[in-house]
This record gives sequence, structure tokens and C-alpha cells, in this order.
Amino acid sequence: MSTTATASSSTARKIVGSLGVIGAAAAVAGLGTFGTFTDSSTPVNATIDSGTLSISATQVGTLPLSVSGFVPGDSITRAVTLYNDGNLPFASITMGASVTKASILTTDAANGLQKSVRSCAVAWVQSGNTYTCASGEKLLGSGPVTADVALTGAASLAAHATDHIAYTISLPTTADNTFQGQTSAFALTFTGVQRTGTAR
Repeated sequence: MSTTATASSSTARKIVGSLGVIGAAAAVAGLGTFGTFTDSSTPVNATIDSGTLSISATQVGTLPLSVSGFVPGDSITRAVTLYNDGNLPFASITMGASVTKASILTTDAANGLQKSVRSCAVAWVQSGNTYTCASGEKLLGSGPVTADVALTGAASLAAHATDHIAYTISLPTTADNTFQGQTSAFALTFTGVQRTGTAR
């Protein structure tokens, strides 16, 4: 009987021990079900408005930029009002040309058509084919007609500012006989470029 009792007692201890292990495992598993405290700050509201870059060129007068019988030494001048109608300044403004019909007049950068761009503090005064500036005339840039000429110091670099522009297309006296009977067509365009982005 003593042997039997001992065996029973040993079995009981084993069962209790097993239950203890199971209980401990359940307790450890239960640790993952407890709640976690959290908190959030009040919202930090942010609003970002992108600026607007916009430039417009309005032809002054009714004469088109079209001429025939051009010879070396000839020039033609027209006026435009250049206005920065955006709310951002430009880093640079250039006057370029998109050629729709090419010839030696536009492909020869040295002896072909040239352009110069001048500004005036007030509106240009036209008399026939001549434009005069009453005050504040300055040269903004010059170069081959197809080149992007930077308008250095243009007032319209600033937002809501205006330039009174007179541009002149000319054929240099160095153009030789190979320039006779040639035709070129092109569209003149003013292009403004934004300033470099910075940390704000």
C-alpha cells in the first residue's frame, strides 16, 4: 500500500507541475493583450501656395514684322510691351526665335540676321518705321536672330513690372551674294525662367 500511495502522490505532483507550466505559458501569452497608452499633439496646420510665373508680350502698333527686299545694312524695328503678370519674380528672361522656314539668313550666325533688344523707361514713340525713347533707353541684349538673348536688367524680372521693349532685326553689311533671294520665317518669343528653389 505504501508503494501504491507513493506512486499516486508522484503522479499528482506531475499533474500539478504540468498545470503550473501551462498556467505560466498562459500568463506569458496574456502579456500581449494588455493596452498601450498613446498620445498625439495638437495638429500643426500647413498651407502651401505655389506661385505663378506668367509673362505677356503685346505688340505696339499695327505694323507686322514682315519685309521684302532686305539688303545688307537694312534693319526693321518693332515695339512690344513686356509685362510680368505673375506673382513671382523671374531669374532670367530671354528672347528667342522658333524658325519655321530656314535659310542662310537664319543659319549663318555671324553674317545672317541679327537682333538687338532695347528698353525704355516710358513707351516708345513711333514715327513711321522709327522708334524713339524719350528717357531711360538701354540695351538689354543682342545676338543672332535665332539665339536666346538674355534681357539683362529687364524691369519685368520683378513681379507685376513692365518693360517697354523695342527689338531690331538687321542684316549685317558682311552678308555677301549668297544671301540674295533668300527667305526665312520665324516666331519671336520671350521666355521667363523661375528663380532657383531654396529651403523655405
